[in-house]
Amino acid sequence: MTASAVLDPGLRARRRAALLMALSGAAAVTAIVCLSIGAYSVPPLSVLEAVFLGGDSRADLVIAQVRLPRIVFGLLVGAALGGSGAALQVLFRNPLADPGLIGISSGAALGAVTAIVLGGSLAPAVMAVLSIYAIPCAAFIGAGLATLAIVTIGNRRGKVDVALMLLAGIAINAIAQSGIGGLSFIADDQQLRTLTFWTLGSLAIAGWDALPMIAVCVLVPMALIASQAGALNRFMLGEVEAAHLGLNVKRLKRMIILSVALSVGAAVSFSGAINFVGLVVPHVVRIFAGADNRIVVPGSMLFGAILTVLADLAARMAVIPAELPVGLVMGAVGGPFFLWLLLRTQWRRTL
Repeated sequence: MTASAVLDPGLRARRRAALLMALSGAAAVTAIVCLSIGAYSVPPLSVLEAVFLGGDSRADLVIAQVRLPRIVFGLLVGAALGGSGAALQVLFRNPLADPGLIGISSGAALGAVTAIVLGGSLAPAVMAVLSIYAIPCAAFIGAGLATLAIVTIGNRRGKVDVALMLLAGIAINAIAQSGIGGLSFIADDQQLRTLTFWTLGSLAIAGWDALPMIAVCVLVPMALIASQAGALNRFMLGEVEAAHLGLNVKRLKRMIILSVALSVGAAVSFSGAINFVGLVVPHVVRIFAGADNRIVVPGSMLFGAILTVLADLAARMAVIPAELPVGLVMGAVGGPFFLWLLLRTQWRRTL
């Protein structure tokens, strides 16, 4: 970066706007491509016609009723995971922090697995009434209980202790995984198949009925987190220094944790566990954008959305007419990439 870029706030703002506009355009193009490709291919112009004009043809029905809600859902899930990962890595000062590390995803998984294995025998009437939303509702309750436990443990003498929250999240992860293992042991073959597919993540459950609720639960918290990007920059200086600069540190911590819990809880309740998005995406954005959270946080939301729908496209196309769990694809891509990132960092330190 040149000295003029460092000194000129207007230039920095233009660079920030240009990068976010480029990511927004990439997200739109990715969505159109993913709407076009599948077991039944649709030309891009027909995709735009189906989205904006509608119709009764086979292509219109495939786009409007099957692919479009799935793509929108994937964009929301990716934005929630990417933005949450970026915020949590700053809040915990830990480059390995992501929504799964503090127990939210594990709590949701335990709730879902409990509904899959025990719901039919313990609450058959509730399962029948909620129908396909029974498992997402149970997952959301599990995520909420995990968040409540983390926040309660992390509040010490009226202060929010992020280190204690992190340790509590690790403990909740262990407890949840133990519970999932026990329930998996007593599950029958059909239940085991269902819970295995859910814990690996999928966007197949997406439908127009649930999307408005998911959108509100994701977009509002993400907007709150993005609005605090400047505050997160000050927080990176240290809690004492940030407080001297006028930042309400306690309020910021609570807002970030609760916003992450609501958005991730709503997303993974329907998608299942999708790993590596919240972990890898912020690091990729920082490679190109630096450490300014005014770029990293919204950029992670956009790039997380792009990566999730691309992973879902790969999952849909890999074994047509069946589909792979999207979490499986994400792990296959995210794991090696993160390993490369670690090796790259180590190599730079040796220079």
